[in-house]
Amino acid sequence: MPFFSSPDDVRTRLAATGYLADDAIATTVFLADALGKPLLVEGPAGTGKTELAKAVATAAGAGLVRLQCYEGLDEARALYEWNYRKQLLRIQAAGDQAWEETHDDIFSDEFLLSRPLLTAIRREEPTVLLVDETDKADVEVEGLLLEVLSDFQVTVPELGTIEAVRKPFVVLTSNATRELSEALKRRCLFLHVDYPDADRERQIVLTRVPEVVEALAEQLVRTVRTLRALELKKAPSIAESIDWARTLVALGLDTLDEETVSKTLGVVLKHATDHTRAIKELGLN
Repeated sequence: MPFFSSPDDVRTRLAATGYLADDAIATTVFLADALGKPLLVEGPAGTGKTELAKAVATAAGAGLVRLQCYEGLDEARALYEWNYRKQLLRIQAAGDQAWEETHDDIFSDEFLLSRPLLTAIRREEPTVLLVDETDKADVEVEGLLLEVLSDFQVTVPELGTIEAVRKPFVVLTSNATRELSEALKRRCLFLHVDYPDADRERQIVLTRVPEVVEALAEQLVRTVRTLRALELKKAPSIAESIDWARTLVALGLDTLDEETVSKTLGVVLKHATDHTRAIKELGLN
């Protein structure tokens, strides 16, 4: 059964989790759900791609299974591996037992270590599978994803083919540090997520930090957008805008003057060179 009944249903239920979706996000999430297609979400770091998958899981009452991609990720870490230590102990305990019996025993489900992809395939409950930062994985991992996302099944030579009882809702995220294969893209619906406009980011801040006064939220968003326009090594993310709002609330402040910006800049900028540039460009002391 689909999670959502319409784009408006997506928007309403995601908003209840604190995620404010625009028309493009709400419509694409609905279509991915309705068509049973993986959703590839691409955009700059810090624009809420991972949070979207988490919000969908929360809104749908589904379990979230996350595969964090990185350079060097292999099949054993993404799909499954055998518990070799436990198998060795069973072999030693078997003693003179026939190898055929021992083989069938140690290559059973009891000794299988399920990793995120296989875990998501085997779950009978509603599931959101998040393949995070897909572009950081090696190209070989894409071949593994193709099998999983094409047929929602996994082949374990010793056990046979394991098919999904209930297809997970799949979200792949990418910061576009490298181009993903056309074969992978063909299997997905595509959604580009950029930094929100000023009004929506202000609404996000007010939703996530209801203690902040509206005038301060407007100042904060205006300052963050100014920072993003600079040539920084790492532009402030939406999460860092929210952290900045929480910081100002914790300090009991209701305005964002130059002194406050200078003292709290470390909440949104995490590189020394970015600090230096921002202080120079913003005319701070």
